[in-house]
Amino acid sequence: MTTLSTTDALRTFCDQAATAPYVTVDTEFLRERTYYSKLCLVQLAYPGDGETDAVLVDPLAEGIDLTPLYDLFRDAGVVKVFHAARQDLEIFAIEGDTIPAPLFDTQVAAMVCGFGEQVGYETLARKVAKAQIDKSSRFTDWSRRPLSDAQKTYALADVTHLRVIYEYLAAELEKTGRTGWVEEEMDVLRDPATYRVEPREAWKRLKMRNPNARYVAVARELAAFRESHAQSANIPRTRIYKDDALLELAAMKPKDMGELSKARLLLREARKGAIADGILAAVAAGMAVPKEELPPVPRQKARDQINGALADLLRVLVKAKAEQAGVAQKLIATASDLDDIASGTRDGDWARGWRGEVFGDDALRLCEGEIALACKGHEVRIVPLD
Repeated sequence: MTTLSTTDALRTFCDQAATAPYVTVDTEFLRERTYYSKLCLVQLAYPGDGETDAVLVDPLAEGIDLTPLYDLFRDAGVVKVFHAARQDLEIFAIEGDTIPAPLFDTQVAAMVCGFGEQVGYETLARKVAKAQIDKSSRFTDWSRRPLSDAQKTYALADVTHLRVIYEYLAAELEKTGRTGWVEEEMDVLRDPATYRVEPREAWKRLKMRNPNARYVAVARELAAFRESHAQSANIPRTRIYKDDALLELAAMKPKDMGELSKARLLLREARKGAIADGILAAVAAGMAVPKEELPPVPRQKARDQINGALADLLRVLVKAKAEQAGVAQKLIATASDLDDIASGTRDGDWARGWRGEVFGDDALRLCEGEIALACKGHEVRIVPLD
């Protein structure tokens, strides 16, 4: 188990990896007490079975520079293979201003290849690589040094078996002509905007029930302050105040410390100092927004807007299509997507690209009364209507 702790050693490995068709990548990090993930370990492997073909990189080693790693990530001739890549890519996008490309996510590929929804690495390792993963080190403190042999073994297994998994899935995709399907799914992961959280947009993640425009304006300012403060202090946003407290404040609209103290859901630390001042300033800013500049009220999908019978038919259709294609149903269309369609929506990811071919086109035809569904035994059939 080779651990690279110097820039020269990392550069030597990356130069060799650059001659390979692909490199598998994983990370270990901590995020429980910070806003941004703390990178504690990087695991890398390229094809082969030699002792130096798979290594651990210690980003916490004194004086190490990860530039050779980021250069490898930008090498267009080497596919970078991850499993469930989103969090790993976020770290590299923020710390190294780099998103690895070309990119391949084995979790997405496995969903396209019929392994079910959000299949775990351990499951793929067992089914494809015929390997058992020892999970005992999963929740250890990866920032502590030295790492134990058990930690190193666990971490290295995340990239060694991934080589077998990648080669199997890539071959399956090539055989079925679905390589392009996975490429479509990589577009979101390759987009730098995926990993940027703009404080002024943070309010859009809130679940507000029947809000009015002024309430939304105050909530927007409170969410923006919380996000900015969390980023600058590098602490989790929930350490400032949780969503339920934010929505309570948006309803209360406190004008001073006395009114602020009446908030039931606010943490003690938020009732004084910079956070309390920020809350009051955010509320004041939300109240000062001119009427004509108030943010749009998020549209709530009322249950009575959904055609229940159509929604049921769409669920039958997507299930049948998923089974026929051998693709995870959730990857084609979510339950929310189906409700949107049954509410009158006629566009979305489900209607474009490979999803449109597999499901979207027939979903639209079903909505327009151009087809019906029939069942024979366990098979659901599409019946054209004149």
